[in-house]
Amino acid sequence: MTATNIPLRLHHTAYVTKDLEATRKFYEELLGFPLVATWCETDVLFGAERTYCHCFFGLADGSALAFFQFADPKDQAEFGPEMPSSPFHHIALAVDAATQRAVRDRLSAAGYEMPKTYDLDHGYCTSLYVTDPNGMIVELTLDAPNVEEIGEVQKKQARAELQRWLAGDHTSNNKYRSEVA
Repeated sequence: MTATNIPLRLHHTAYVTKDLEATRKFYEELLGFPLVATWCETDVLFGAERTYCHCFFGLADGSALAFFQFADPKDQAEFGPEMPSSPFHHIALAVDAATQRAVRDRLSAAGYEMPKTYDLDHGYCTSLYVTDPNGMIVELTLDAPNVEEIGEVQKKQARAELQRWLAGDHTSNNKYRSEVA
């Protein structure tokens, strides 16, 4: 597969929220993602007319996180299931060191402490995790200084490492972590 056969970038990822204003405050005021579009619409979707609003919070590459809220409580219930409570269901976004520090400071000032926020050093990146008002976990990652080198090593070994793991060898291959988890 060549680079021309893959998507250019993420356009947006979408979620349903029960409270667009709480979501706006969290993403715009605490995380610093600008509200770049609000669409209020009525469409025939999945066999019924549905009225909804969706807000887009911009990222530096032009992509966005989008959140929907429906006018009809029945639509909200149908399309707005609860977020999974597993920390493995999350969205990870790359940030620079200054942004990660600034977000951490704003979250701390707003009273976000463990377990709603925590840090983890993966070796190839350090991550700040925070739970949004919808129960979704957002990970803000700061790549390690040698992330390109790490990426090249991983790209060369990705298939072999997957096959090794699937065959039952579950030993860690992350030599970049400062301590083994």
